[in-house]
Amino acid sequence: MRISLFGTLLFAVALAHPGIATAGDRSGPEKPTIVLVHGAFAESSSWDPVVAQLNKDGYRVVAAANPLRGVASDAAAVSRIVKSIHGPVVLVGHSYGGPVITEAATGNVNVAALVYVAAFAPEVGESSLSLSAKFPGSTLGTSLTSIALPGGDEDLYIQTDKFHTQFAADVPAAKAALMAASQRPITLSALGEPSRIASWKTLPSYVIYGTADRNIPSAVMKFMAERAHARDTVAIAGASHALMVSHPAEVAAMIEEAAGAK
Repeated sequence: MRISLFGTLLFAVALAHPGIATAGDRSGPEKPTIVLVHGAFAESSSWDPVVAQLNKDGYRVVAAANPLRGVASDAAAVSRIVKSIHGPVVLVGHSYGGPVITEAATGNVNVAALVYVAAFAPEVGESSLSLSAKFPGSTLGTSLTSIALPGGDEDLYIQTDKFHTQFAADVPAAKAALMAASQRPITLSALGEPSRIASWKTLPSYVIYGTADRNIPSAVMKFMAERAHARDTVAIAGASHALMVSHPAEVAAMIEEAAGAK
């Protein structure tokens, strides 16, 4: 059978860009792409258990590398990823990733929903630092160590011997030790940078968090979920800040709920 050069090229493009519909394909992408954004003291592989479940259920997933340098610049990096995706996107943020997805959604009409996983959902002018102190309960401040940066900023880490208790108390100790060793620092200025947009006011939002979170008090997350009129809020009894590792099934279920909503 003879295949034209045009047909060969079209086939190659379709393989390279599966989200692009070809002639005769009327279905288009069936499900939104899920973009996962990690927060401070974590990295992209922290989403691995969630990615595995979403892939199993037929979702395309991108676990973005969050630079952790500042809300506006980090959001711009995630926004570029969103702009490169054909079809709808569900943005998912953990912890400081919440302010990042809130801003990254701006100007991207393909963002269909926001999912906050133990994450900040700031109002304009609020920061991660101001929100974490809104209600008592966070012990993060006494668990940190810092490295001075040129220009006067600081890179913040959770002390290795405190990581398990502070960040991932319901994760097996061996796994928590690996997470502590591979944690990525965030600048102090990023945690204090005020948000410039509250996209949860116009986009469907979903919230899941643990009641034993020692980074962000559960009262703070309950407050933010109610303020955002979240379509669904799940509080997991006794769960730590590392929900995506300790409760990946529940996190994936929340993301799939957001992806399937109309």
